[in-house]
Amino acid sequence: MDAGSTAPSSSSAASAAAAAATATTSMEDFQTPAAAISRWKFEVSRQYQHLLDKTTPHVLNRWLGTLAVAFVYALRVYLIQGFYVVSYGLGIHLLNLLIGFLSPQVDPEIQSLSEGPTLPTRNNDEFRPFVRRLPEFKFWYSITKAFCIAFVMTFFSAFDVPVFWPILLFYWVVLFTLTMRRQISHMIKYKYVPFTLGKQRYNGKRASAESASLSED
Repeated sequence: MDAGSTAPSSSSAASAAAAAATATTSMEDFQTPAAAISRWKFEVSRQYQHLLDKTTPHVLNRWLGTLAVAFVYALRVYLIQGFYVVSYGLGIHLLNLLIGFLSPQVDPEIQSLSEGPTLPTRNNDEFRPFVRRLPEFKFWYSITKAFCIAFVMTFFSAFDVPVFWPILLFYWVVLFTLTMRRQISHMIKYKYVPFTLGKQRYNGKRASAESASLSED
């Protein structure tokens, strides 16, 4: 009788000891430097995303801050008279961002070939707002981040490649002109404007007049 009661007690004690050892091991793993760094990175990322979310509705203030960052970068490049290759790369990156900001999310040329015309062709057609390939917030964030990275790069002499800067400026102006000319031609061809000014409204008189003219024809 005593031996039978002792065996379950020993088994329970062993299980409790194993559970305590597992909990201790889990706590040790949780307190390792790698876990602490991972938790810190997660908290920083969460706080950073929270700050970005709070700035979303403040469009004017965001762009004013970006202009201030761009002015500081331009002033530093002017004062040190260098890092022109960095500035050229920054200009190319900004041009690509601008094209994404001005382009529709779905290319009308590809969409017209696959689904047929979807843009409004008459005044009584349904109004569709312009949907950008690169939204305004991501456009602003990418530009600001690019200026910040370029500003940090100006503190490392390895990026200061000697070059005749007027040539780089000439190349960038030519590239900007050709790219914007192609973009404007694309806008004219598919009749879209990369800005939504509000929903268009048509009064009853205009709609009735149009329907009457169509019936007469």
